[in-house]
Amino acid sequence: MLELGGQAPAPAKDLIKDVTEADFMAEVVDRSQEVPVIVDFWAPWCGPCKTLGPALEQVVTEARGAVVMAKVNVDESQMIASQLRVQSIPTVYAFYKGQPIDAFQGALPASELKAFVDKVIAAAGGDASGGLDAAIEAAEEMLDQGAASDSAQTFAAILEEDPANARAYGGFVRAYIALDDLDQAEAILNGAPADISTAPELDAAHAALELAKQAANAGPVAELSAAVDADPANLSARFDLAQALYAHGDAQGAVDQLLDIFRRDREWNDGAAKTQLFTIFDALKPNDPVVLNGRRKLSSLIFA
Repeated sequence: MLELGGQAPAPAKDLIKDVTEADFMAEVVDRSQEVPVIVDFWAPWCGPCKTLGPALEQVVTEARGAVVMAKVNVDESQMIASQLRVQSIPTVYAFYKGQPIDAFQGALPASELKAFVDKVIAAAGGDASGGLDAAIEAAEEMLDQGAASDSAQTFAAILEEDPANARAYGGFVRAYIALDDLDQAEAILNGAPADISTAPELDAAHAALELAKQAANAGPVAELSAAVDADPANLSARFDLAQALYAHGDAQGAVDQLLDIFRRDREWNDGAAKTQLFTIFDALKPNDPVVLNGRRKLSSLIFA
């Protein structure tokens, strides 16, 4: 289990990749249109490569997304090595906007590697000390793709650099929710620095945690749907159905049921439907169609 202030995570697979001739165009030339790509030409039998590779990976990882790295085994990608006139290894190229912009040969000390990477980042118009926004985007993408553990590790590393980063804090909480470790998610949320405790990202994480706790006690969708069909005026069953639908990934269905409760009786159970709607709206991304449409429909009911 990760804690803030612990060791930095292993390099994220989105930052450092093994690349072959088959995907060199996509992972180096095309990708360098958006972010500088450091290409390490190496071979398993090369002693200096075994020193340079891990050290370069560390520097790239510390850049937090301002630059990425491709590792090319020259024994398996001789054509690419020939085209770039790689005559000895290790050889490192830096690509940006589809073109090599810098290079060096041989193993360098860590300080010179950092200077090289910083120079590449600066040449691409980036900030060598930053990259946190790019790292956050990468962590969010991991979370969206189901790689919650990798996402949590990346968010933890970001928070080591910037302990009051609200976006990273919220993402860290949501990663543990995705890992179904609600106790740890709540502990992280409760430990947020006071100056970001009311940030929208923390509010969203709190809403997501509340919904995750509800999901643990949600009833079966089929039975609740049958109960609502049998008695449409049973608002308690409809509310339980909304919780069950959200727990099973149907946010739109949940919102629809809650809007129906609000339409029938906006004061039911001390306005529980409206409160639950806002919890869902807070948990989802602000530009999510479910949120945009749901807010519009709720406003229409309120001001009808």
